[in-house]
Amino acid sequence: MRHGGGSGYIDLPDTPRQASDWATLRRLLPYLWQYKWRVLAAIAFMLGAKLANVGVPLLLKDLIDAMDVKDHGAARLLVVPVGLLLAYGGLRLCTSIFNELRELVFAKATYGAARSIALATFKHLHSLSLRFHLERQTGGMTRDIERGVRGIESMVSFALFNIIATLIEVLLVLGVLGAKFDWRFVAVTLTALVLYIAFTVLVTEWRIEFRREANRSDSAANTKAIDALLNYETVKYFNNEQFEASRYDESLERFRRAQLKSRSSLGLLNAGQQLIIASALIAMLWLATQGVVQGRLSIGDLVMVNAFMIQIYIPLNFLGVIYREIKQSLTDLARMFVLMDKEREVQDAPGAQPLAGLDAPVVRFEGVHFAYAPDRPILQGVSFEIPAGKTVAVVGPSGAGKSTLARLLFRFYDIQQGAITIAGQDIRQVTQDSLRRAIGIVPQDTVLFNDTIAYNIAYGRPGASQHEVQQAARAAHIHDFIASTPQGYDAMVGERGLKLSGGEKQRVAIARTLLKNPPILVFDEATSALDSSNERAIQAELRSVAQGKTTLVIAHRLSTVVDAHEILVMEQGRIVERGTHAALLAAGGRYAAMWNLQRDIDQNRL
Repeated sequence: MRHGGGSGYIDLPDTPRQASDWATLRRLLPYLWQYKWRVLAAIAFMLGAKLANVGVPLLLKDLIDAMDVKDHGAARLLVVPVGLLLAYGGLRLCTSIFNELRELVFAKATYGAARSIALATFKHLHSLSLRFHLERQTGGMTRDIERGVRGIESMVSFALFNIIATLIEVLLVLGVLGAKFDWRFVAVTLTALVLYIAFTVLVTEWRIEFRREANRSDSAANTKAIDALLNYETVKYFNNEQFEASRYDESLERFRRAQLKSRSSLGLLNAGQQLIIASALIAMLWLATQGVVQGRLSIGDLVMVNAFMIQIYIPLNFLGVIYREIKQSLTDLARMFVLMDKEREVQDAPGAQPLAGLDAPVVRFEGVHFAYAPDRPILQGVSFEIPAGKTVAVVGPSGAGKSTLARLLFRFYDIQQGAITIAGQDIRQVTQDSLRRAIGIVPQDTVLFNDTIAYNIAYGRPGASQHEVQQAARAAHIHDFIASTPQGYDAMVGERGLKLSGGEKQRVAIARTLLKNPPILVFDEATSALDSSNERAIQAELRSVAQGKTTLVIAHRLSTVVDAHEILVMEQGRIVERGTHAALLAAGGRYAAMWNLQRDIDQNRL
């Protein structure tokens, strides 16, 4: 049963504004600062690499000037260039070594931050209410998380080791040009840089919307693909393979168009960047050539200026790509942080304590009112008690609110009015972890993990021994079936348990709840997918397991609840009858009519 109404992909807002980008960076920094010594060491290696890199053109100038045979003797001609060549090679080697050390030292910080954020997001998603998980679509959400984690690695690498490193190198080069030559060299370089950066930022800001559109289409396509594959049988039942392919192709086509726009606009960006770089390079070399002709500069100076320009503009040539990737990484990170900021509808109260008094817990619903939406009331003043060690059953037509009782007891939602207590404690005032440890539930719709049968049974109590798993399987009357399969307990159950029949899945669910062995049990149509013989056998086992436990049974088949200590009949969110099986039959009311109807149906089947 679905509640909450929403079915569309959760569209998390883009954050293109600078303030949002800075806010995203501030969220990221604490994760990186956990590795502050590595961050500082990486910055030190980055500075070392840039100093060595700037020293290369300076040595190259000295090397070329030293080759002037008119000024030096033969011995100097031999010794000086050799020394300069060794120094030149040493600086080149230092640049590479420092860069590799930087990557090596910082890798742990980058991957550690990505791991921490991904884990925090995963935990937060599990802490959100059932309403959120009924409304979200898995494909798009998982793609947002995937892109966000990738964005951390890209953004840190590009921002710290490309943008900042390039700016440091530019400042060093400007300092050298200002010290060795006149102001015109600095002015040309600075003007070109300002024009280059301004042009790149403006065009990239225009282009980034194409990337966002591509991401939205990619998420939509992924959502449709996963949804169709998860519902493979339904697609086949209605011959809708072509329909699903068409829906998928619509998103792929939008993705293709956005990518084409992004690629064509990239040509404009590259052309403009090259025009600025070429103009600056020509101006700088013209100034240097004039200096050589006038005797103010040497050939080595000319070569040095050219080398400096190449060293600056090669990394700047990728500024558009880098800036776009940083912006997109920040956007992807922001979308993941939006997931982390999703408000928890159900939260532990301040100072909440673990649930106590579970030796003989009494469960009470006291005047409970609840609605999934304001205009859709589900429960209206429901009050009843499940005495310690007793079984209370709830029956009634579909939509009466029976399964909602189990969801509220498990605190998937909080009630709007009234109280639910266990051992006299309002469940809103105790920790959710202790509450859910105290309750075992066999749900109406059983979904299994795509793992082995043993794993799915042991999920009731991770760490249980193989012997305990097999005992639970025997109690749920599924051990013989498992033993008959070639892989036994190591047999894979498939996506959502689709390799098993409905009855087999339900028996696995019963086994893992028996393995959990909590003081409070909830059976929500626990045997609805079983045949009559297996149902009778498991009902007897469930009655045995429920001995001494506080048990709530939600049932459609009345024959499964005849031994309950009290039976509640619900209609339209209210309890209309209550009593034992015999008393309700004698009363000749709604329960008696339901009983007679089911008995006639069973007789007609025979």
